[in-house]
Amino acid sequence: MSSTTEAITGGRLMVELLEEAGVEIVFGYPGGAILPFYDELYHSKKIKHILVRHEQGAIHMAEGYARSTGKLGVCIATSGPGATNLITGLTDAKLDSIPILAITGQVSTDAIGTDAFQEADIFGITIPITKYNALIKKADDLSRHFEEAIKIAMGGRPGPVLLDFPKDVQLEKTSVRKASSLKIAPHHYERPKVKGDPQEFAEALNQAKRPLLYVGGGAINSFASAEIKALAEKANAPVTTTLMGLGAFPGTHPLSVGMLGMHGTAYANKAVLECDYILNLGARFDDRVAKYQDFAPNAVRAHVDIDAAEFNKRINVDYILHGDLKDAIREILPFVKGGDRTSWIENIQSLKKNHPLDFDNSGDSIKPQDFLQRVYAKTKGEAIVSTDVGQHQMWAAQYYLFDKPNTWLTSGGLGTMGYGLPAAIGAKFGNPDKTVICVTGDGSFQMCIQELATIAQSKLGVKILLFNNNFLGMVRQWQELFYEERFSESQWTYNPNFVKLAEAYGIPGMRIEHKSEIEKGVEFFLKDSGSALIEVMIPAEEKVFPMIPAGKSQQDLIEFKDLGKLKK
Repeated sequence: MSSTTEAITGGRLMVELLEEAGVEIVFGYPGGAILPFYDELYHSKKIKHILVRHEQGAIHMAEGYARSTGKLGVCIATSGPGATNLITGLTDAKLDSIPILAITGQVSTDAIGTDAFQEADIFGITIPITKYNALIKKADDLSRHFEEAIKIAMGGRPGPVLLDFPKDVQLEKTSVRKASSLKIAPHHYERPKVKGDPQEFAEALNQAKRPLLYVGGGAINSFASAEIKALAEKANAPVTTTLMGLGAFPGTHPLSVGMLGMHGTAYANKAVLECDYILNLGARFDDRVAKYQDFAPNAVRAHVDIDAAEFNKRINVDYILHGDLKDAIREILPFVKGGDRTSWIENIQSLKKNHPLDFDNSGDSIKPQDFLQRVYAKTKGEAIVSTDVGQHQMWAAQYYLFDKPNTWLTSGGLGTMGYGLPAAIGAKFGNPDKTVICVTGDGSFQMCIQELATIAQSKLGVKILLFNNNFLGMVRQWQELFYEERFSESQWTYNPNFVKLAEAYGIPGMRIEHKSEIEKGVEFFLKDSGSALIEVMIPAEEKVFPMIPAGKSQQDLIEFKDLGKLKK
């Protein structure tokens, strides 16, 4: 270790390290075991602290901030229950590869292991759900642990890290401002060189008559959107994205076939069945997209990823490139030839025409698909959209087209209800000049509804689009289709007046129930840059289509027109 100038407390050093790392905003909730650090944070001129109403809100805000800006998200909690309230968000960030630094208070080192007041072994608890975590036992170790944590959070496949910070270590003085060496190997954080044969990849693509690019969330993390667009256009290859990959390739591009998977477009899922070469770019062949042995059955499979653990984990592939996606595509591009794929493109256009996204928009009731199309038109697709989890999430993914990366925020791998509102708050802090919309449902909204206070306190212009069917909508859909309409504990027998609740926080609200009210609802919702809540009453019977039933493959896809098949 090297040392410089006078000794300062661990709490002060943590603040300085955050400042030096370029951290401008943190989300947190104070408590006894983290107070020395908070006292030092009080004096910072460079870091803005956002006081949340629940620690889960803090980490989801950090996720929304990170996902929408490409920067590190930082959240803070005290020991015990404060720290354990971060667990859901840490798991969410781990599965969706979001770079998060969580700083947690801990009881003094001499009390650890004694079941002290508000003691929890957050270090042990979070080992499986972080890329790196550390219990800082001495102030002299802080700079090393901090540097290791930041490098690992942002390096390679991004993810969450946690530093557990005992109260006495926050008060202990140290003159060690920077670690002279790290205890982690460079491969954990350095941008890896591409391993594999890019020319071999390109030649396999060149030989294909029906190629398909399959783009995942890794494309967002590697800032590879421009390279993917160049590859698709040069190869004249259609592009489909995962839920996490939305925005990595323009949704309005002629080569886009939209999202694939359980609730992806019918034409994307059918293209998977018909393609003869599929190139996975930063996706993980997750179970909502790919069924083992039945995925792209007629295709040569190729995979580019920064995480070697993803290769052949669920789906066996023929070609592998290990490395940063942006670098890998740049190495592939010089060897790619255009070729005549007119027949394949015409086939894709035919699939789009014959198997469109569809819903019944007759009658007086408001259909969420219709409302989202109106919001998309009004915002011209320029908004940042966060969602919670359920039917509304899938409708938003289907009907709001994303042309730019970092504009779609959702919980993909974990499926976390309660994510949407705080994620939107974090995104708005990171992008104050952009319209930020939280699309949510009456179930998810109540998971982190207390963060309305965070919006009010900061006078934050977050737009909340609340679809209310008085049900846990996706649960109800499954119960109707697969459980003989036994709606076991999925209906809300009581919901609050959401408009009055929003107004209690000083947020303007409106409720609409009829199709004739859509125009004024959209106008109210988006009329200015201030916060607003629009509650849209929708039929409980409305469903998300297309749908691949759980455990089935693309061959078992059910479209809206095929609803009767599910009830046989």
